[in-house]
Amino acid sequence: MFYGLSGVHHANYVSDSRIFKVPADRNLAAFIFLIGIAAPFIIPSLYLNSYMLPWLIWTAAALGLNLVTGWAGQLHLGYAAVMAVGAYSAIHAARFGVPWEFALIIGGLTSSVIGSLFAFAALRVKGLYLALTTLAMQFVMDWVLTHSPAISGGSHASLQSPTLALLGQEITTDTGFYYVAFGWCVLVTIFMLNLKRTGLGRALVAVREKDFAAAILGVNSFYYKILAFATSSFIAGVSGALLVATFFFLAAPEQFSVNVSIQVLAMVIVGGLGSIIGSYFGVALILLVPGIVNGLVVTLSDGLGMQINVETLAHIPNAVYGALIVIVLLIEPLGLGKLYGNIRDYLMVWPFDQFKK
Repeated sequence: MFYGLSGVHHANYVSDSRIFKVPADRNLAAFIFLIGIAAPFIIPSLYLNSYMLPWLIWTAAALGLNLVTGWAGQLHLGYAAVMAVGAYSAIHAARFGVPWEFALIIGGLTSSVIGSLFAFAALRVKGLYLALTTLAMQFVMDWVLTHSPAISGGSHASLQSPTLALLGQEITTDTGFYYVAFGWCVLVTIFMLNLKRTGLGRALVAVREKDFAAAILGVNSFYYKILAFATSSFIAGVSGALLVATFFFLAAPEQFSVNVSIQVLAMVIVGGLGSIIGSYFGVALILLVPGIVNGLVVTLSDGLGMQINVETLAHIPNAVYGALIVIVLLIEPLGLGKLYGNIRDYLMVWPFDQFKK
């Protein structure tokens, strides 16, 4: 009823290979895109800069991690390290007078080179062993950043980001920063949507399911693992650079610690491995819900006249936030993307399913 058809039926390959196979999905995507463009005129600047902007950049980063973890099946616990490489490389390039357009590309390519090293580890180990290997490389990068003043300024220092300028125009407003983040997130989303229907996407899925079976079928798992890590790291590097240039405005080692790697991985898992829309939901839950819960707790305590000490007030949002993650994964272990898919599939045939017998 909501989708104007009962089920999805294809009469030719062109219809089957479309990104949005159902017209209602295409219309919904167009509507959300228009809302995204109009957001600076609808949402107050404080919420735009504090919630929407980081949500978009972290979603792009989560999509990059989903590429290597959800599509290629390679568990990655060092994602913040390659984000840091891209951020510091782009900032140093910009400080040396390189235009920001090229600085972002330099940051992405540098991250790809470092990220490809993870792929060589993936050739020998996989599963939890690969996770430990990537985690070890995260600790190595943490040590390099905290003990290399030439790169990061030192353990307790920060590196100021030059003013972001694209196409010859300096970007200094919240609206400008938002549109930069929005444009990057849209580009990564379009890339991931198209990846699903290409030979590359199918090869990555084959490597994820059984790499030796894929090799028997002629899929070079070595090549595709390196390609997955390199592409994912490029997205991470540019995302890290934009995060510093539009949100933090300075880079510090603490911004890319192992906790951040675990947080991004949690975004992907809660959202759903291999799910694009799930990455949006997962980032929203992990990144935005704690702040929203904190605001609700403060409002309720003030409205009810309850005297809650600062320490308790600081821990209640974390407890609620953790409980939400557990509840979501108990309801649907495949993540929020799968939960959305279940609701969509039900509405696809409702109310006609009531008459099947």
